[in-house]
Amino acid sequence: MKLLAPDPGWTARADVIVVGSGVAGLTTALQVRSFGLSVLLVTKARVDEGSTKWAQGGIAAALGPGDSPAQHEKDTLVAGAGLCDAEAVKVLVSEGPAAVRKLIARGAVFDKEASGEIALTREGGHLRNRILHAGGDATGAEVSRALLAAVRNDPSIEVVEHALVLDALKDADGKICGVTLHVIGAGSRDGVGRAIARATVLATGGLGQVFAQTTNPSVSTGDGVALALRAGAEVADVEFIQFHPTVLWLGDASVGQQPLISEAVRGEGALLVDDNGNRFMVGQHPLAELAPRDVVAKAIMRHMNESGAHHVWLDVRSIEGFQERFPTIYASCLSHGIDPLKDLIPVAPASHYASGGVRVDLNGRSSIAGLYACGETACTGVHGANRLASNSLLEGLVFSARIAEDISRNLPPLSEPLPASDKSIGKSILLRPEARKAIQLSMSTGAGVLRSAVSLQRTLDELTIIAKAESNEPCVEAWETTNLYQLAVAIVRSALAREETRGSHWREDFPNMLSQWSKRIRQHMDAQGNWSQSTEEVVQ
Repeated sequence: MKLLAPDPGWTARADVIVVGSGVAGLTTALQVRSFGLSVLLVTKARVDEGSTKWAQGGIAAALGPGDSPAQHEKDTLVAGAGLCDAEAVKVLVSEGPAAVRKLIARGAVFDKEASGEIALTREGGHLRNRILHAGGDATGAEVSRALLAAVRNDPSIEVVEHALVLDALKDADGKICGVTLHVIGAGSRDGVGRAIARATVLATGGLGQVFAQTTNPSVSTGDGVALALRAGAEVADVEFIQFHPTVLWLGDASVGQQPLISEAVRGEGALLVDDNGNRFMVGQHPLAELAPRDVVAKAIMRHMNESGAHHVWLDVRSIEGFQERFPTIYASCLSHGIDPLKDLIPVAPASHYASGGVRVDLNGRSSIAGLYACGETACTGVHGANRLASNSLLEGLVFSARIAEDISRNLPPLSEPLPASDKSIGKSILLRPEARKAIQLSMSTGAGVLRSAVSLQRTLDELTIIAKAESNEPCVEAWETTNLYQLAVAIVRSALAREETRGSHWREDFPNMLSQWSKRIRQHMDAQGNWSQSTEEVVQ
């Protein structure tokens, strides 16, 4: 299944194509280069605008005294609610410390204690202080800065900016041998072209823009996952969308990217309270405000529904030196007329992180030869039903290194793609850009934090109607909207199938976690756009 795109006007070649410039994409490019291979790094916006730079909290790794990979593993498994791939989690926590040290060696600077040791804090679900942070609450920006500097210093990494990936290219054997791209730029790399390589790595970040309110930037339209779906690759765990519990509430009419209030704020002592100033997390979970994110998000939504409130409040007034520890959050609150040193901060859940994605093995290989996925684009199994706070940047570091090593050992010769065939199914599969808002509102209403068979089926019916908003004018906005539509369908299909409540998937009509659903749901599309669904037993 392909998008409706013009014939390519240019061709680029490299040993490896990396799509995305967040922590996963940049690290993959650098690791691949360490094996002497050429890299074409393509990114949707500017190379310094990857989703990583928005990460506030930090990177989780067992580096502190009294901590260990085994304890990090236990906390990850608990948060994952029985759906983590145990072997993948062992890889994450055991290889994590070395991956962080390598990041530091590449120039990343983390906050330190007065003693000179790296400062470690806690976040929800962690029983130890193991979160490294930089600039207080600007960890992602520092990680991105360090990796970008290393990439820019390597002349064998060609960077193509403002490049939206459209579809995968296949050779005569059905192996992925590159991608088609739409580049808005100048010179030879402009317009629709194709990039041919011996291996292709998808690291396009999240899909938060499928919902009306999200912490994700506007570019997070799940392009890599949608491309993999159209290519016939399997996706898994897509029903597990993590809603961050504490996002600055800007009013019911506010849509798009919303300011995040990092979980690390609660790790430093912030409290959640209702309109009367009473804490409501006490008694809901032994860790109260530091419970795993799904627990906190559900508690907030439950309180909002019962009280009729549009938001709850976060009280940070007891945190000494708040403005120094969290300068980004402090400035964001001030810009919206809130002084967190004096005022309570209005917060509500918003979509934040996709635990699922392109199903990959321990070396990042998808179900189709030649195609790898990494970071939030991938489903490695480490997050299960609910990602443990600050494990995402670590996942990008660890599995990008494994991908590069696997590529270095198994890189095939360069092959040519098959000639382009019919580029559309029926009249057109592209949707008009204005359908984007309708998709987002439908998903937030019926497939958000609270779900039921009725709400999910209503959303699926609405998506079917929205799909009739066809476009015959290929443009970036139409391709993005089409990606969001296909991802929305995948999410709703899985959410309908999983008749239980587990992790970040909350079914009002099936409120209990059920042992028969200790398995992941996998989906893929065939060349005609037909969906198939199966289940996979989870190895614990």
